Amino acid sequence: MNTDLPPFLADLDAVLDHGFGLITKSVRARSAPMHTPVVSTIGRDGRPRSRVVVLRAFDPEVRVLRFHTDIRSEKFHELLADPRIAFLFYDAAEKIQLRVEGRATLHRDDAVGDAAWASSQAMSKLCYATEPGPGYEIDGRDEFYLPRDRSDAETGRIHFAAVNIMIDELDFLWLGSEGNRRAVYRFNNQQTAARWCVP
Repeated sequence: MNTDLPPFLADLDAVLDHGFGLITKSVRARSAPMHTPVVSTIGRDGRPRSRVVVLRAFDPEVRVLRFHTDIRSEKFHELLADPRIAFLFYDAAEKIQLRVEGRATLHRDDAVGDAAWASSQAMSKLCYATEPGPGYEIDGRDEFYLPRDRSDAETGRIHFAAVNIMIDELDFLWLGSEGNRRAVYRFNNQQTAARWCVP
């Protein structure tokens, strides 16, 4: 065993705990690299679509991630048509890449959506009050309305959705001069299939 490797590479359980720990810390730490992962969906034309989102919540016990979106956005409609989704997290200081795959559930007018909206800051809520909605073609750079008064924040609720993702698979890659290390986890209900893989 190479003693120069980080302690969390000792076994598969420790690797998963470390990966989940990085995601957990990134929810509230806005400067953390994993706070803004790349999310990929399947476009309605069958092509992949990727964009950066803000990670809003993570519950490692049930393996559920959450971000928020505007129901007028392409990603909302893509997930409505096909709930398969992938996340790419990367932390350069930790030298760790996490690839996560799962299935999304969309929450608009339910308890999950209401709680997510209530926990959002006014400045975030204002984004959902933009008119017209995301992706609409406009004649000029500034030809859209974004309210600035925080008292208008609640008007965006009708366009808001919380997106919960149940993690089905996690691919953990550590990059090191001693040689990269990789572990892959597949989750099925309460069962976890874990294995080391060649990086």
